[in-house]
Amino acid sequence: MSPRVVMVTGVSRYLGGRLAQALAADPSIERVIGVDSVPPTRAGHGGIGRTEFVRADIRNPLIGKVIAAAGVDTVVHMNISSTPASDGGRIPMKELNVIGTMQLLAACQKSETVRRLVVKSTSAVYGASPRDPALFTEDMQPKSVPRSGFAKDATEIEAYVRGFGRRRPDVSVSVLRFSNFIGPKIDSILTSYFALPVVPTVLGYDARLQLVHEDDAVELLRQVSVSEDDRVRGVTNVAGDGVLLLSQAIRRAGRLSVPVLPPAARFVGRAIRRLGLADFSPEQMRFLNFGRVMDVSRMKDVLGFVPRHTTADAFADYIQGRGLQPTSTLRLVERGLSGRSSRAGAGA
Repeated sequence: MSPRVVMVTGVSRYLGGRLAQALAADPSIERVIGVDSVPPTRAGHGGIGRTEFVRADIRNPLIGKVIAAAGVDTVVHMNISSTPASDGGRIPMKELNVIGTMQLLAACQKSETVRRLVVKSTSAVYGASPRDPALFTEDMQPKSVPRSGFAKDATEIEAYVRGFGRRRPDVSVSVLRFSNFIGPKIDSILTSYFALPVVPTVLGYDARLQLVHEDDAVELLRQVSVSEDDRVRGVTNVAGDGVLLLSQAIRRAGRLSVPVLPPAARFVGRAIRRLGLADFSPEQMRFLNFGRVMDVSRMKDVLGFVPRHTTADAFADYIQGRGLQPTSTLRLVERGLSGRSSRAGAGA
């Protein structure tokens, strides 16, 4: 059954706003309701079209009244945060992610109209470990269970979603595990990391990165939200084709990398977070050590979705969109090397 009334949580966030705008542009959908605790701004994503904004906190049980009053049949849960700084700290972030999801699921469980639930999840549930497989498939368990931060929140969220699916088998539940988002407009941990003039790396490690372009993420979320195909049920890995090594990405962004010893990596990450340059957490530092790559066969073969951007293309669009140029330090090094080569040639 095609959706009639769609509710998008986290509509004031970049991806949530863009998804609401895309759904609102579909004339077959009667109403799109955007929910968030703060109103959206046009500066973030260019408006939300005809989306009806409702100021509500998903941590409050009153979210059930919003669903009931509007007769919502499709819920797209986008209000999941990965950056403590943007939510006022780790405790408010966990409350939003875990408690908010629990309240939303409780409201959906009581609803007589909800027939589809789409959850934006993350590849972080697979953790990051030196024992990781070359490719994670959807049925694999992490070699190192996330114990803190956003990855732990995402693991708990998926567990609650599975419980909801067992209690409400009549509801089509889709969980999309996205790799790291990147693009010219979205702000994320990686976009802040690669914008640093000097990029710290861990000595002896060169992580494999798998990325998904912001446009592809929005399009897949839209397609799954309106799909009438029952095969969209379940968990699906989402990423662009191909892999970039961390060292390759740093060079393509024109940054200087500074390797630090593994014991010092945590302190460096903490210092960067305190300075407000990037919002690093321990599990994100582990990701920059070991990386993570997923098998996306189900995305292509079952959902029939092929991203327009490969990992390399998505990263190139991020570089171009942000206008990243080699740092002044890098230019000085290049000039110095060029000068030495010229002098050596003259001496010869």
